[in-house]
Amino acid sequence: MALPGRDRLVFLFRTEAGRIDRASWRLGVVILAAPLVVLTLAMWALLPYTVHDLSTSPLFVWQTMVAYFYLCLYALALLVIAASYVNLSAKRFRALGRPAPAGLAALLPLAALLAASAHFLQPHVADAMPRWQVTIFDVILAAAALWSAYELGVREEG
Repeated sequence: MALPGRDRLVFLFRTEAGRIDRASWRLGVVILAAPLVVLTLAMWALLPYTVHDLSTSPLFVWQTMVAYFYLCLYALALLVIAASYVNLSAKRFRALGRPAPAGLAALLPLAALLAASAHFLQPHVADAMPRWQVTIFDVILAAAALWSAYELGVREEG
């Protein structure tokens, strides 16, 4: 499977205009998922360095600074990948004849960002947000992922 050229990548990810088939959508998702997985693994590796207790360590710890700098870049990359996914999926929804394709295309990235936020927030506010509430976000994310994969990657044009 060869990567598409620059013009094809610009068409797939920069704008929601146009229509694509199932194979193009699946290829685009793989292209977006590859850096997302690598970036997320690096983020998980750096998370322990984000815990910084001033009572036991100096004010400036270079590992903590690097970890937070990376988290800022990671957040920016997530937003770019999410916007690219919305543009890619809007093209596919349009090919399926769905109304308001950008709204439907944003469902999975929105569910993923809400689930990730719940996972991040819950340990800090465990008294106000029990663990079962995070599980609800995970179920919504799984449902959105399965529905999107079927609709956009399996279903044939109407």
